[in-house]
Amino acid sequence: METARFVETLAAEGQLLADAAERAGTDAKVPTCPDWQVSDLVRHTGMVHRWAAAHVAERRMTPNRPSGPPDLDGDALLTWFREGHRILVDTLASAPPDLECWTFLPAPSALAFWTRRQAHETSVHRVDAESALGTARTPLDPDFATDGIDEILLGFHARTRSQVRTDEPRVLRVRATDRDDALWTVRLTSESPAAERVTRQADRSAQDADCEVSGTAAELYLALWNRQPFPGVSGDPALAALWQEKSAI
Repeated sequence: METARFVETLAAEGQLLADAAERAGTDAKVPTCPDWQVSDLVRHTGMVHRWAAAHVAERRMTPNRPSGPPDLDGDALLTWFREGHRILVDTLASAPPDLECWTFLPAPSALAFWTRRQAHETSVHRVDAESALGTARTPLDPDFATDGIDEILLGFHARTRSQVRTDEPRVLRVRATDRDDALWTVRLTSESPAAERVTRQADRSAQDADCEVSGTAAELYLALWNRQPFPGVSGDPALAALWQEKSAI
């Protein structure tokens, strides 16, 4: 996906999050994050937005800790969130393509990293906010969801901090049923997961997978972020359970 599209997605998802939070009320429980109320969700996402915007705007080359949560609630908290979201969108929209600043996942550029990461950060937490309403969630674009699966499998869980590990080598297959180009092999060992995206034509080892999880790209995206169960599981269900137990970021 192009950087401009990530910025557009970030703008739309942040608005949806704020609207859902306002309708649910900041004291509502968040089913997808059982320890949180909507106020916790809004504070967290708002802090991340400001933290990300500062790295880009100030060209920070080393990571800074986010500022503490504001002592706000209700309408005042939502206003604070919307202001920070707008700052982030405007900062990314106006940043130069050759931006140089700190990042923490591989990306073609710093700008590509921050636009992508913040679009997905906000999208997942928008789903959280909508879960507090108990109504049908806003659909996720399949292209965007597929990119998000790439980020989770090839980015976050390629890092040494990933806890998704097995004593004996195992293979988890992730298959999006609504995309011909959305198939991943995740090799699990005592080290960090080693994932690769493969084409259907190159898929010669599906029978070697110990477990396959499947569903639409949007369903898999949310399941990999532990926002819902995997829609389909075949083979050894212990591997799907291991992912949902150990993959928290």
